[in-house]
Amino acid sequence: MFRGLHHVSVDAKGRMSLPARLRDELFQYDDSKVVVTIDPMSRCLLMYPLPEWELIQEKLDKLPSFQPQARKLQRLLVGHATDLEIDSAGRVLLPAPLREFSQLDKKVALLGQGKKIEIWSQSNWEAQREEYLDLSSFDEQQLESLMDISL
Repeated sequence: MFRGLHHVSVDAKGRMSLPARLRDELFQYDDSKVVVTIDPMSRCLLMYPLPEWELIQEKLDKLPSFQPQARKLQRLLVGHATDLEIDSAGRVLLPAPLREFSQLDKKVALLGQGKKIEIWSQSNWEAQREEYLDLSSFDEQQLESLMDISL
């Protein structure tokens, strides 16, 4: 399970070093392969260990291709999915189109999200986090549905 917030850098070639803790979690899948795709709801990237991505792609493949919303989701997630490998130095080379989509610059925030890692531009993440912390952005019905969660 991927948890926590990690700040890392992307070098001039687009390589991102993964913190040792995240690398250890990824290598529990007995593979150095990951899949990175865009998040269709935010300007960030989603990184999955290959076995986890294969389960998601299987579900996406079963969606009805004649349903417009399903087709959009398939095009965004599968169409941008890129197989990557963690090198011996623990780095991942993020392709330019993915970096451009997510507006990644030198400073990056990695957010553990259970079975995946979100990759954000640090400035975009900080702005998004502030928006999330603004309780006025929730409507009353949304807040009521969250009241069942105990933290």
